[in-house]
Amino acid sequence: AERCQAKDLWGRGFSGRGVRMGVFDTGVRADHPHFRRVKDRSNWTHENTLNDGLGHGSFVAGVVASQDPACNGFAPDVELHAFRVFTNDQVSYTSWFLDAFNYAIATEVHIVNLSIGGPDYLDDPFVSKVLEVTSAGIIMVSAIGNDGPLYGTLNNPADQNDVIGVGGIDYADNIASFSSRGMSTWELPRGYGRFKPDIVAYGRDVTGSKIQGGCRTLSGTSVASPVVAGAVCLLASTVPEETRWQILNPASMKQALIEGAQRVRGRDAHAYVQGQGKLDVLKSANVLKRYKPRASVVPAALDLTECPYMWPHCKTPVYADRMPLIVNTTVLNGMALTGVFENPPVFESSNAGGAMLDVTFEYSELLWPWSGYLALYIRVKDEGSAFEGRASGTVTFTIVSPPSSGSTPSKVQKSTVKMPLTVRIIATPPREKRVLFSMWHSIRYPPGYIPRDNLDVRADILDWHGDHPHTNYHGLFNHLVDRGFHVEHLGSPGTCFNARSYSALILADTEEEFYPEEVEKLRRDVVEDKLDLIVLAEWFNVEQMRRLRFYDDNTRSWWTPPVGGGNVPALNDLLAPHGIALSDHVVHGSNWQPDGYNGGRFCFCSGSALLKFPKHGTVHTIANVATKAGTAPTYSSNPTFRMNGVPVLGLYRSRSVMVGPDEADGDGGLITVLGDANCIDYSHQQGECYGLISQILETGSGLRLGNLPEDKKAILRGNGQSSFKLSEDIGVDQALPTRREDDATLAEFSSVLGKPMWCGPDAQGTHAAGVSKRLTGIDAIRKVFDERKVDHFVKTSGAVKHDTPAEAKEAPRPSGKDAPKPSGASSSDLSSSSSSSSSASQTSDGAAHPDAASAGAGQDVRLVEKKTLEENSETPGSPMDDLGSQLIASRALGVIGGLMLLAVSRSLSSRRMRVNSGASRRREDDIASPVRGGRKAVRRSVLV
Repeated sequence: AERCQAKDLWGRGFSGRGVRMGVFDTGVRADHPHFRRVKDRSNWTHENTLNDGLGHGSFVAGVVASQDPACNGFAPDVELHAFRVFTNDQVSYTSWFLDAFNYAIATEVHIVNLSIGGPDYLDDPFVSKVLEVTSAGIIMVSAIGNDGPLYGTLNNPADQNDVIGVGGIDYADNIASFSSRGMSTWELPRGYGRFKPDIVAYGRDVTGSKIQGGCRTLSGTSVASPVVAGAVCLLASTVPEETRWQILNPASMKQALIEGAQRVRGRDAHAYVQGQGKLDVLKSANVLKRYKPRASVVPAALDLTECPYMWPHCKTPVYADRMPLIVNTTVLNGMALTGVFENPPVFESSNAGGAMLDVTFEYSELLWPWSGYLALYIRVKDEGSAFEGRASGTVTFTIVSPPSSGSTPSKVQKSTVKMPLTVRIIATPPREKRVLFSMWHSIRYPPGYIPRDNLDVRADILDWHGDHPHTNYHGLFNHLVDRGFHVEHLGSPGTCFNARSYSALILADTEEEFYPEEVEKLRRDVVEDKLDLIVLAEWFNVEQMRRLRFYDDNTRSWWTPPVGGGNVPALNDLLAPHGIALSDHVVHGSNWQPDGYNGGRFCFCSGSALLKFPKHGTVHTIANVATKAGTAPTYSSNPTFRMNGVPVLGLYRSRSVMVGPDEADGDGGLITVLGDANCIDYSHQQGECYGLISQILETGSGLRLGNLPEDKKAILRGNGQSSFKLSEDIGVDQALPTRREDDATLAEFSSVLGKPMWCGPDAQGTHAAGVSKRLTGIDAIRKVFDERKVDHFVKTSGAVKHDTPAEAKEAPRPSGKDAPKPSGASSSDLSSSSSSSSSASQTSDGAAHPDAASAGAGQDVRLVEKKTLEENSETPGSPMDDLGSQLIASRALGVIGGLMLLAVSRSLSSRRMRVNSGASRRREDDIASPVRGGRKAVRRSVLV
């Protein structure tokens, strides 16, 4: 507290007096010597005690409110309300939190701290209740998670717009290695993540209270969160009591924190790592001193040329014909619980470069609670194809909210926000330097039980880090950009881009199915337009999937993955026109290096071996592998055929009808298939292969241009020992792996199965200048395919003819006795664009939950020191009272079970290690807004 200059505010007479602070944790002793005002204690677990038997709750409360000089808290005069929602074994359930949240609303707590989290942003009962809590005006502070230094690991509820999400730094102002990194992954694949955390604070070796008294140190975002929560209590007490809670709300307090924050310096101190900077209590106090209710945007300015803070955008210039650069900002509304955009946002250029920009928007139809989103789609007009330089301008919008309390009913509140925007424009690069990374076929957890890619990593059983070039693939992104490549992203089907603009399409760790139209279109892209295709697969074996089945006591259901680490049957559909297929033989080989690659050894970790590969292709093998599942296929019945080891990497130059079957060289794009993606995945990576990917890109370009040097062809030749130039098709008679059709199905959360095909606003050719516009895949590719006939697509597309996905049919539910059972429906976000808006149907408010039965015993022994309150009582400020069912419809959320606490020093079983290993489901409406792409989820939380 003293490092954060709290002593200056203490000297002015401010110490948290008059503020009610709720600590959701493991409890606290009523007679703890460090606390002056333990006003209320309640137990929501099945253990018959109010006291802390673990120490986590006492420590967190001490950081907020300790009066001990050896470990001062920020606000020693705050009124403490201790909510015991975790047992001494660090076990919790969503239903316990729901009951405790109701009690917090009813007792009119002002601020709550949750040093807990997990990736289950689709836990509908939990997330909906958080929205209700903040709707009541309660300021919620939560830890961002301890899954750093991995990217794409933000924890919920800290990743919500209405919550203050806190990351950690050390006393040297370095980002703590354990602090989870952004971006948020709600919005993928169609959109782009938000900037989170909101702020960072000291989280390493922080001193706090012990269970019985005395002090100790602890590290984690569990610690950083109460640092900010304590500061919030102290800051709240600086506002005069007569106007305090008219001014303070979740948005205004977040505005004060981030506007007072100081930028942390450092190579990796990106906005998606540090948020808006380091907590500065005095500057935030000054913001509150002069605060008038208003709207604002986070970040306040977008200088996308500023490195490293604006990574990865600062390494991503814009140019004509590019996929749009998407930036997803957060709008805070300190005026009222709700608000709307008065008119669509506008961009006004301020220099010649700015005049070359075409900026369109998607934004929240309704800002609630206290916040919304504003996504920018930044493109360069065709006339700017040769322009190079800085482009600047200003984005302007006005937020309108209901009248403030006590004002004239007709006097609505308005606030105009101006956000400076600067980007770098370059001339459109040549095709050989442009790479397209497809996000559309990636499904991560949540929405469902998508298992880990490396079967040996038992502490992290789910695939939940986003699988995006800016999250766990960021090492590959940086490598390719540093080599002069421009990496673009596609969050729409493969029919939504012009293959002639790109050298290669990369598909990594794909779990999604392919539309038949995609298969045909990509075949023509490769064969006729010479597009290179790079596929990095993952393991797939039905028996292994069954072995990963587990019973989740949160949802009272069996969980079985519908796919393996990847969806090999779907990839085999895509590769079938080229005579290529992957097997369900799952192998592991350490310290492997393909022939002709000198970039170092890496692990082939739980990947799929090749099954079929065509004549004239080159396969690379691993001699000593461990079989994880399945059996090795028979590749040839020819007695003279020889191939040492198991083939895991194949390269084949496709051929058109102009090339005879006996000619050695093809004339199309280079197809590369590697059966494992671990070497590009920073999460649990065992050796990287970034240089192999750039070498393959350069090889493909050399073949296409006809200038590949002989010394660069080694990877294609085959040495007869660990790589082989095939003289015949292999695996011709082998049966292909089949999809799982028994007690698990992908259809429930697939964006393809049962859904129409359409191109989102992220795709090429899907907008008019200045207007966001959604087109189907067919409409998009007609714009870029010159005179190519698309009769085949038109005749076979069916649902593709819809202009929007509004007519999408409901995906079939899973069948079988072990299929997960949803506890409620949900819908996609209410969102708007500058040309159109989309609405959603009503959904459950999340009051019930499948784990409610498991909490029944706990409710029998619940202890409340003060009065017992009727459960689920109507409370002023609840979303149902203030906003009606339309607001409930705006929650693009799902369902889930148990929680856990987040502390770096924790020692937990793998079963409870993560906020996310339970299970829950929601069906996705096909539209996925830039703010919430929501599908379905499962939940597991930890004390951070």
